[in-house]
Amino acid sequence: MEHPLSSEGIFLLVCLFFFFVSSAHILFLDSNFKQPNMPYWNQTGYKLPVKAVFCSAVLSTRNVLSWMQKLFCGICFASLEDYEETVKKAKEAWKVWADIPAPKRGEIVRQIGDALRQKIKVLGSLVSLEMGKIFVEGVGEVQEYVDVCDYAVGLSRMIGGPILPSERPGHALIEQWNPVGLVGIITAFNFPVAVYGWNSAIAMICGNACLWKGAPTTSLISVAVTKIIAKVLEDNRVPGAVCSLVCGGADIGTAMARDERMDLLSFTGSTKVGKQVALMVQERFVFEDADLNLVIPSALFAAVGTAGQRCTTARRLFLHESIHDEVVAKLAKAYAQVRIGDPWDSDTLYGPLHTKEAVKMFLDAVEQAKQQGGSVVCGGKVINRPGNYVEPTIVTGLPHNAPIVHTETFAPILYVLKFKEEEEVFAWNNEVKQGLSSSIFTKDLGRIFRWLGPKGSDCGIVNVNIPTSGAEIGGAFGGEKHTGGGRESGSDSWKLYMRRSTCTINYSKNLPLAQGIKFQ
Repeated sequence: MEHPLSSEGIFLLVCLFFFFVSSAHILFLDSNFKQPNMPYWNQTGYKLPVKAVFCSAVLSTRNVLSWMQKLFCGICFASLEDYEETVKKAKEAWKVWADIPAPKRGEIVRQIGDALRQKIKVLGSLVSLEMGKIFVEGVGEVQEYVDVCDYAVGLSRMIGGPILPSERPGHALIEQWNPVGLVGIITAFNFPVAVYGWNSAIAMICGNACLWKGAPTTSLISVAVTKIIAKVLEDNRVPGAVCSLVCGGADIGTAMARDERMDLLSFTGSTKVGKQVALMVQERFVFEDADLNLVIPSALFAAVGTAGQRCTTARRLFLHESIHDEVVAKLAKAYAQVRIGDPWDSDTLYGPLHTKEAVKMFLDAVEQAKQQGGSVVCGGKVINRPGNYVEPTIVTGLPHNAPIVHTETFAPILYVLKFKEEEEVFAWNNEVKQGLSSSIFTKDLGRIFRWLGPKGSDCGIVNVNIPTSGAEIGGAFGGEKHTGGGRESGSDSWKLYMRRSTCTINYSKNLPLAQGIKFQ
């Protein structure tokens, strides 16, 4: 079916597209494609073939709509190598974006909305050109992106969590909201602009970077929108890769769904593909200024409570090199005083493991720790008594990235690791796949808030001068990464158990349509 626009009109429209993205050199044409002898094309200044990287999103020639290919060219999809480069640049850009205050991020999103508004007819034409919906619907779709930008500006000054009453004297219980990091957005052909806008505008004011994969058949509008956003970002001295784009097919979508660097993935498409996407998609630090009277009992109870079988059990203890040996010695002395016995006995502090399989996992982990360079300071053996009893264990000397250190073993094994600088130990905290609970011991107020901030702990529970275990029901409970992304309890847990409906009631005799469409 021929597009309703004339061939010359279509080509002019595509040239207009390249006019406002020309500075990015966004084009990679097949080497067999001959230089077209058309005045509109010659005015763009492009020579063929041209390879382009835009926000590390690579575009080149393949298939697009057949009637356009006759006139112009296609868009080549990014390779997996290009995708890898894109993710790296987006993650680096996030480090800059996350440090910008939320109201300032909102101001930049407002500018994005204004920039889209200025080119709304050209963008609406591109939507119509690629998707096939009527022009006024194409313009209306872009308007939705503009509207959500305006909405996000207000939200940028309202993000925050409450201060909650604690059940423990001398404690403060707060909710701290931080960006998740990199948000992947996969959109469908039928709304190639609006759905991305709904996600990206809100994600951006929250402090996230975005990686967009639009539908393969609507790549021109994806590139155009991304270029407009990038210009606004760069005019504000922010990396354009905060909003990155990868044009591609199922291989790119699959890579995004399986990529653990995607901290959140939004998918819009068929139920079948959505199910496929869904199927793919406890730490402690002690600094040199820490109060050791808090550190020793906190580390002990967090590591050996419930015989190390809590989901919030402390499994890694990072100690500053200046206090490492002192803390290990005191901790080993405290371990020797742990009362082991019948779990029904009120004097018992430490009972058995749940099953014989758990005992085997404990022994295997201890052996792996030794093989990987660790030294057992205390424990490491099965206790000779009825039941599944093992000794609470402390292991030192392992590197932070030892495989066994990154393995969650539901057993009373504490890996004690030495560090020098704050930045490195924060990174070590976040390098594992688990992300439920974490804690820091320090008197440095600045360090505390860096720990709570966007470059601090990426866990769902982030404590200060208190163990990783023992969460209160007044705060939301849940983790990140492989530990999940949902929450139980807390101030808004009710939302998880209810469904949401958007209800519109028309009690007039008129029928105004949302996008200004008028039927004659």
